[in-house]
Amino acid sequence: MATFKSGLLAGALCLSNFAAHAVVVSLPALNVDTTNITVSGLSSGAVMAVNLGWAYSATFRGVGVFAGTPYLCQYNYAYTACQNNNTISTAMLNNMQDDIDSFSNAGTIDNKANVQTQEIYLFTGTKDTTVGPKPMQAVQTQYANNGAPTVSLIQRANTAHVFPTDFNATGNNPCTVSLSPYISNCSYDGAKAVLSQFYGTLVARNNTPSASNYLEFNQREFTSNLGMANTGWTYVPAACAAGTKCKLHVAFHGCAQNYGTIGDKFVKNTGYTRWADTNNIIVLFPQAQADNNLYPTPANGTVGNPNACWDTVGFYGANYAQKAGAQLSAIKAMVDRLASASQ
Repeated sequence: MATFKSGLLAGALCLSNFAAHAVVVSLPALNVDTTNITVSGLSSGAVMAVNLGWAYSATFRGVGVFAGTPYLCQYNYAYTACQNNNTISTAMLNNMQDDIDSFSNAGTIDNKANVQTQEIYLFTGTKDTTVGPKPMQAVQTQYANNGAPTVSLIQRANTAHVFPTDFNATGNNPCTVSLSPYISNCSYDGAKAVLSQFYGTLVARNNTPSASNYLEFNQREFTSNLGMANTGWTYVPAACAAGTKCKLHVAFHGCAQNYGTIGDKFVKNTGYTRWADTNNIIVLFPQAQADNNLYPTPANGTVGNPNACWDTVGFYGANYAQKAGAQLSAIKAMVDRLASASQ
């Protein structure tokens, strides 16, 4: 998606067409298995998944990274050094590790030892020039250096900077090119792969999940952050809405994949909800939005966010990748709300 550099780049019922959505409601309190909360994302959303997984490692037992960069890379270095298929050196990783150690010791992130219990899923495409295999190899090394269990990296041939699926959907671009909506039939079911990594063998998916299970909720209950939209989406399988204890997965879109830019494509066409419907998985789809204000950042100068990327460089404070970060703390509050009826 051109680049994921956050802006350096340029219970409600919905109708089947999200454009005609109904009432926006409060995020519901549900019965969540708090030992089975996981997260994944693409591009800037992948970096958000990494950041959330480190900052709140006591909460998230699985992290899925589709084309992301190591934790705190953009905190220490210009985003261009962290992506564009550039090599991230051992010295760079050591600098990031110093910050990980410092943040963990200070309690501004959860204890780094929790990473040793996380399931990690990594995916990159060989034709991805926005992030690319080399930065993802550094992600793999960083997790391994911190004791994560076996961390394998899927490198898919002839795949660009896209979220991979195994079905056709309206608006998809070819797998070999990075074009909006950055979702492609690559004959590889990314949603199945990442959810299977976390939850084991899955029940066969439902290719027509009920429109009534998609809820549009008020994000302003959780944040006033200008980089986050007024509303977000969640998918709640009928069994979960009825009180069954369910797993919870957070799925982050990438730059220019927010609802305001591509409508429901990331929510509906990535395949997450197809698997969630039959496997009692609630899916939270937080939403970013464009912010054309200019902000100083730790390592990337003064920049704005015209492409609705997530904050992966520190628009909203140098603590953006820590528990107190504006966007991370808002997402954690959403997770806590969803899990607040847990038994």
